[in-house]
Amino acid sequence: MARLDGKTAIVTGAARGTGAMVARLFVEEGARVLLADVNEEQGRETAKAFGEAAAFQRLDVSSEDDWTQAVRAAEEQFGGLHVLVNNAGILHMAALEDTSLADYERVIRVNQIGTFLGLRAATPALRAAGGGSIVNVCSVDGVSAKNGEIAYASSKWAVRGLTRVAALELGKWGIRVNAVCPEQGSTEMMAPYVFEGVDPALAQSFTHPFLSYQRERSVEDRIRDIAYMILFLASDESLSCTGADFRVDSGNTAGKKIKGIPGY
Repeated sequence: MARLDGKTAIVTGAARGTGAMVARLFVEEGARVLLADVNEEQGRETAKAFGEAAAFQRLDVSSEDDWTQAVRAAEEQFGGLHVLVNNAGILHMAALEDTSLADYERVIRVNQIGTFLGLRAATPALRAAGGGSIVNVCSVDGVSAKNGEIAYASSKWAVRGLTRVAALELGKWGIRVNAVCPEQGSTEMMAPYVFEGVDPALAQSFTHPFLSYQRERSVEDRIRDIAYMILFLASDESLSCTGADFRVDSGNTAGKKIKGIPGY
C-alpha cells in the first residue's frame, strides 16, 4: 500500500515551490489532492500535470468564504478530507523602521490569519472523517529570528502557537496538528531580496553552512526534503506526533560554531 492510500488532502500555496512538491508526493503516495492557490493559471497547470487524483481550487487563504468553498470542494470532489497542509505564505524583508503597517498586516493576513482560518475551516471535515492530520508550514524564523524580518518572523512565531493550541483542542477527535520549520523556501520568495545579478538559488545555498553536501544539492532537492517531512506527518506513520515542531533546517537552529575553539 502507498503511504496515503484512501486519503484526501488540501495543500495551500500549491501552484509552485514547496506546495507543488508536496502535492506531487501526495499523489504518488495514493492521495487525492486539492491544490489551492491564488495563482489560478499556474495552479491549474500544476494540478493537470498530476492527473485525475488532483484538482485545483482558487483559494485566498485570508478569505473565510474561500476556505469554506475549498473544504466543500474537497468533500464533494473526493468524498472527504483527511489532511490539510497550510503551506501558503509570503515574505517581506525590511528594517523595523522601514516596515509600514500595511506591509506588516499583509504578511500577517496570509501567514498567520490564513493558517488560523485553515485550521478552523478544516476541523469539521476532519472530525467527520474520523480524524486526520494538519501540517502547518512554519520556518526556522519561527524558532529563531533574523534582522529584516519583523513581519515574517512575527507571523511564523504565531504559527507555532496556533499549532500547539490546535493540537491540544483537536486531539480528542483524533486530529494531529504539527509544524514543519524549514530553512529552505522557494527561490521566487527570495528573488526580490537578493542583489541584482545574484542567482537566488546560489544565495540560498549559503544558508546551509553546516552539512558539507548541502551547497552542492539543488533547490529542488532541498525542497523535496521538506516535502518528505510533511508526507511523514500526513501519513499514519506519525500517529504519535502532535503539537510539535519538526525542523528541516540543515542544523541552522542547533547552535553556533565558534572559530578558534576545538571542533570548529
